Amino acid sequence: MTPSAEHDVIEQPEGRLVVTRAGTGGTPVLLLSGGGIDNAALSWSRLLPDLARDRAVYAPDWPKQGRSMPWHGVADHERLLRVVATVLDHYDLERADLVGLSQGGALALATAIEHPERVRRLVAMAPAGIISFPPVVHQLLWLTARLPLLHDTLPSMMVRTRDQVARLVRSTLIPGPVEDLEEIVDEVMAEVQRRGGGSSSDWQNHSIGFWRMRVDLRPRLHTITCPTLLVQGDKDRGVAPRHTQAAARLIPGARLEMVPGAGHWVNRQEPELVNRLVRDFLD
Repeated sequence: MTPSAEHDVIEQPEGRLVVTRAGTGGTPVLLLSGGGIDNAALSWSRLLPDLARDRAVYAPDWPKQGRSMPWHGVADHERLLRVVATVLDHYDLERADLVGLSQGGALALATAIEHPERVRRLVAMAPAGIISFPPVVHQLLWLTARLPLLHDTLPSMMVRTRDQVARLVRSTLIPGPVEDLEEIVDEVMAEVQRRGGGSSSDWQNHSIGFWRMRVDLRPRLHTITCPTLLVQGDKDRGVAPRHTQAAARLIPGARLEMVPGAGHWVNRQEPELVNRLVRDFLD
């Protein structure tokens, strides 16, 4: 983050909501990070200072992630949608640009659907909320989301050492070469140690029902009216490229940028390219 970045606390009934803020002027932009062990610093350490050169940037840590702990209550889809509105209202932002990754991409899309008057432009990177699974696989995922042993205890046991974290980053987030890999692994390791594990988020666990996805934005993507850019790594194992390609076809006038060789953390694997794509699109 830039030296000028500040961490504001917005007190909520369930706990503290922390927002990293930097820059002034221009059209404000909200940066919405992913789920699980992700947070604003992990997702946006490269993009935030770039955008903050000439605009006000706000990057909240989702409840139960990053600095937004402790948090007492469920941080599901509806609650995180209110988080976006809370940040906009707290800073008196009538309208802003939204940039979201994965879970944050789903919340960016959902905000554009539910509150179109508050979104000027939208960038969704490997967005969640646009995926479905075949029977049996779906039910197994539902069971995993319901059992803490499967979505919390066992995953935490698999990321106890730095070597394990490095394998996790390589296998699920960044499959290709990246200059600051060691720094990224250190950042993820620090977050795992601070949280005491690598469990999935409430949003991830609550977005799947027994028969179908509880959070499925596809039937309403056609109602998005703001200019929209989708960014997708073609080696992503978290969100298969075909899902993002299909979503782009559903959003009127949407533009899709595929990044060759990039995985789920396309913003950390190819920061210069992604920064340029986002800045050019928002400008």
